[in-house]
Amino acid sequence: MIELYHIWKQYQKPHWALSDVSLEINTGDFCFITGPSGSGKTTLLRLIFREIFPNEGQILVDGINTLKIPDHRIYNLRRLMGIVFQDFRLLFHQSVFQNVAIPLHILGLSPKEIRRRVFNALRQVNLHHKMWELPQRLSYGEQQRVAIARAIVNNPKFLLADEPTGNLDPELAFEIMNIFKEINKQGATVIIGSHDRELIRYFGDKIFFLQKGKIIGKEEKR
Repeated sequence: MIELYHIWKQYQKPHWALSDVSLEINTGDFCFITGPSGSGKTTLLRLIFREIFPNEGQILVDGINTLKIPDHRIYNLRRLMGIVFQDFRLLFHQSVFQNVAIPLHILGLSPKEIRRRVFNALRQVNLHHKMWELPQRLSYGEQQRVAIARAIVNNPKFLLADEPTGNLDPELAFEIMNIFKEINKQGATVIIGSHDRELIRYFGDKIFFLQKGKIIGKEEKR
């Protein structure tokens, strides 16, 4: 479970990126954070991942206040999470396999276990046949799937994605979203920042609406 209580975030005075935001995301949810560009979606995801800190408020992940975790222990939080960045953050001088394996090397897993997990993650996104290609030789959609494979290779409890279909055609966008839905069925809580109304309407189980840094509404399918 992820809980945010009275979160305020400011990058530059006098404007607030987030203003008194409170929300709860339950274990197993398939959740969208939506709103126009500049509404605070990316900021909200970066706060959950603890890439940045709020000016005020509390963030709890599985009951643990993430803001009180010492920097040298933050890896314990990151192990629970996979994140798909808007710009992918792939290493273009390394192969697809090497990119996806990065989180596993950080954990110090054996080469055999790394090979097994990377192959399974790439198979899940239908890219196992291109594991030795360099990312620049792949299409934009294939690069997106490499980023997803890297995010899920450690079987995260929480998967966060920032505008994962922003530059994809509708057919490929639905394909990517179906991958997220399958990951959710396997037990991961999925949180997606998106402004794609069609995808949100089709896939969203829980939807939070942001505008100018404030939660202005919530929808939940029963």
